Amino acid sequence: MTAAPVASERGADIGRRIGVGLMYGLWKPRVLGAWKVPASGPAILAVNHSHNIDGPMVMGVAPRPTHFLIKKEAFVGPLDPFLTAIGQLKVDRSVADRGAITRALDVLAAGGVLGIFPEGTRGEGDFASLRAGLAYFAVRSGAPIVPVAVLGSSEKPGRLIKGLPPLRSRVDVVFGDPFEAGDGTGRRTRAALDAATERIQKQLGTHLENARRLTGR
Repeated sequence: MTAAPVASERGADIGRRIGVGLMYGLWKPRVLGAWKVPASGPAILAVNHSHNIDGPMVMGVAPRPTHFLIKKEAFVGPLDPFLTAIGQLKVDRSVADRGAITRALDVLAAGGVLGIFPEGTRGEGDFASLRAGLAYFAVRSGAPIVPVAVLGSSEKPGRLIKGLPPLRSRVDVVFGDPFEAGDGTGRRTRAALDAATERIQKQLGTHLENARRLTGR
C-alpha cells in the first residue's frame, strides 16, 4: 500500500516526458510563470478547461510531474491502462467517488502535485462555475493552489484534424501565484468549504484576467 504513491510518481514523471515531446512537437507552447509552482511539497494546479488538450498540455509544460483527476469516461480501451500507468486518477463524476478522493489525497500527502479542472467539465474555460471538490482537497490537505490558465487551445480548429488546434499554433500556459484556500482554522464544514470556494473563484478569475492581458488573448 505504501509503495503505490512512489510508483504513481514515477509514472507521472514518464507521462510528463511524453507530454513534453508531444506538446512541443505538435504545437508551440509559450509558458509563463512556471517558476511559481512550488519546487517541492504538495501543490494543486487549478486549470481552466476549454479543450481536450488542456490537461496533456499542462502535464507537458509543468515543472513537476502532475497527477490529474480525469473523468472515468476517458479511461476506455488502451487508454485505461496507459493513463493509470502514467499516474493519472480516474474519477466518477456522477457520485461522491471515495476511491478517487482517497487517491488524490494520497498524492498530496506524499508531497505530489494534483491537477484539477475545478469547473468539473470542459466549457468556456473561464472559471465561472466551480465545484466544491477543489476547495475540499485544498482545505483538507493544506496544499497551496496554483492557478493555471491555458489560452489559445480552443480559438480555432485545425485544418488537418478539426478536433485539435492548428498544428504548430501557439498555446499559452500561464501559471499564477500560489495561494491558500482555507481561512487558517482547518475547518471543513459546509460553510467553510463554501467560503473557500468563493475565495478560490475570485483568485482564479483574477488570474485569468491577468493572463489574458499578459498574452493579449
